[in-house]
Amino acid sequence: MPTHERLEAAAPWVRLTTTAADWKGADPALLAGMLAQLHLIRAFEETVLELASEGLVHGPAHSSIGQEGGAVGSIIGLRSSDAINGSHRGHHQFLAKALTHVAGGRHDLAAVATTPVQEVLQKTLAEILGLAQGYCKGRGGSMHLQWFEAGALGTNAIVGGGAPMAAGNAWAQKHSDTTDLTVNYFGDGASQIGSVLESMNLAATWQLPVAFFIENNLYGVSTHVTEVTADTRLSVRGQGFAIPSWQVDGMDPLAVHLAMDEAAERMRAGEGPAVIEAEVYRYFHQNGPYPGSAFGYRSKEEEAEWRARDPLLRVASEMEALGYLAPEEVESVRAQAQEAMRAAAAELLEADPEREGKRRIRPDLWPDPAFVDVGVRGDASELAGARTLEPIGADVTMTPAKFVDAVARVMERRMDEDPRIVVLGEDVHRLAGGTNGATKGLAARFPDRVLGTPISENAFVGLGGGLALDGRFRPVVEFMYPDFMWVAADQVFNQIGKARHMFGGVNPVPLVLRTKVAMGSGYGSQHLMDPAGIFSTSPGWRIVAPSTAADYVGLMNAALALEDPVLVIEHIDLYGAADEIPDGDLDYQLPFGKAGLRRTGEDATIISYLSMVRHSLEAVEQTGLDADVIDLRWLDRASIDWATIEESVKKTNAVLIVEQGAQGTSYGGWLADEIQRRYFDWLDQPVQRVTGSEASPSISKVLERAAIARTEEVIAGIERLRAGMGGA
Repeated sequence: MPTHERLEAAAPWVRLTTTAADWKGADPALLAGMLAQLHLIRAFEETVLELASEGLVHGPAHSSIGQEGGAVGSIIGLRSSDAINGSHRGHHQFLAKALTHVAGGRHDLAAVATTPVQEVLQKTLAEILGLAQGYCKGRGGSMHLQWFEAGALGTNAIVGGGAPMAAGNAWAQKHSDTTDLTVNYFGDGASQIGSVLESMNLAATWQLPVAFFIENNLYGVSTHVTEVTADTRLSVRGQGFAIPSWQVDGMDPLAVHLAMDEAAERMRAGEGPAVIEAEVYRYFHQNGPYPGSAFGYRSKEEEAEWRARDPLLRVASEMEALGYLAPEEVESVRAQAQEAMRAAAAELLEADPEREGKRRIRPDLWPDPAFVDVGVRGDASELAGARTLEPIGADVTMTPAKFVDAVARVMERRMDEDPRIVVLGEDVHRLAGGTNGATKGLAARFPDRVLGTPISENAFVGLGGGLALDGRFRPVVEFMYPDFMWVAADQVFNQIGKARHMFGGVNPVPLVLRTKVAMGSGYGSQHLMDPAGIFSTSPGWRIVAPSTAADYVGLMNAALALEDPVLVIEHIDLYGAADEIPDGDLDYQLPFGKAGLRRTGEDATIISYLSMVRHSLEAVEQTGLDADVIDLRWLDRASIDWATIEESVKKTNAVLIVEQGAQGTSYGGWLADEIQRRYFDWLDQPVQRVTGSEASPSISKVLERAAIARTEEVIAGIERLRAGMGGA
């Protein structure tokens, strides 16, 4: 018979409940601040629902009515330099942070709507209505609210999507010698999502000052929490990662405040993350002005029970019992908040001249339609004045270097010059430079800035995104293989790629994502893809793809100077190749947006990148085709060298695009379309393409070779091109 020994959790897990003594001992100014913020947020949300019912809110109106106690209680004691981010239901969190920022968490109950408070209410309402004066210039709406100055990093329409970003912000706070902290808000639904759990693990491992704050309102749209998890005490999640955790009644703002105070004390002392679960209740449906009972998934009796525990009533009744204010003063606070919202709405609305008795948004407040694409990425003006070098034909002394050695050497040089650079990824700190030697020597030189991560792409690339948005660090993230971007697709595309534009087009996102194409290495369908086609059709990313070691140095230096996220694609075939770089010079940039003309000719234009440039040159040599061979180097649509392409196309009148990977994720697909639309009048035949097959490469050596393009496929493409020229 085996023996059994009960195991104990590695971190405390408690339920915190207030007593009468806690209310009596609370600072009256704190309670007054809570009451004011609760009423301001309630009046704000009521106004949003009113406008939604009039059809004036374009998109969802995710009301937080009923949940205000969790936000106000947890935020009112924070500093402006502390940070928060959250999910789609985040008006209350954003407003609590903004109001605490402008009023210091203290409000005169006789004059609640001061000028700064009124400005916060109006600008937030303007953002939800999609107007130019909003915090994100109308682009964020209800679900994407950001105000960096106040410490509001941005709410998020992707459930659980903000957790990795919050961890990144907390890493920056910790490593900037501050005692600031970050709070990530999410709900019962996100408590089961991988990005949240991965972030908890990473935060606990690295002892980051981030609180994972769960607003357990029992319902994910209409699905009850008992239907999605076996243990509905959601703060139990912290136990799996040795994170101290608190469970608290979120309808009691003081209890939430005390729990956050205890958690914050640990975080500010460098003791790592915390989990706080606040039991709250949204009074309305997922979206709009109707209660959940109207849709049949909860009862009116349940709703009435929770309404009787309203956090506004709780704070008011406790203050009245302590003699801090009279019932008529509570009514005055309510009336002031409602009047403040009427005034805010009046600044944004006017009578609709075409519908009697109706309102409309003032036409002059809409954003200019010309603003639509501004801020998808920056304008690259940060590269102005940089020293550039064109390695092709440069009159400089070159020295032998393997491609992979150039990768490591230029990163070492930049890290030596720029203490903001942080490298992170799986095994980057081990194996003498990661799995391919690309980070060789970096961990020994910079042990605190080369971070080996868990196998959790969602968490560590999102953490890199949080670092980039913080602005104090410049993350370089490595994906061991590009296919792993699908594991972290939300963070890569929805978060990092869209962040600048979504939040108003202003805040830079200086992140470099390195990865390698490994076709030909036998790793099969889930490790070998070329990511260029996916990234080129996703907003926000710049893409560079060097075919030589000298180009790599210049492109990486440019990538590390840009204020945009940059994908740096490498190719495993190039790593061990004998190459050369300028002797003693690792500081130049490649000219921004400039392709490399590797060969000149009169009869055709061949366009390629990465290792296929070499295969293209070999094919031209073997076929005798008199062709321009253009090495793109910069691949994203905002950086591509159209001038060089145009000059060549107008000369040759025939184009062959060469790439190695699968047809379905092809980069050449969109490029061919763009070339044909731009230069149709100069083309004597459709743009021809060389790609791999439809299938992803297989493990079988024979099938892998059949799935990808090399010199032989380029030769076949040249023959098709010649046939279109009449056999010339």
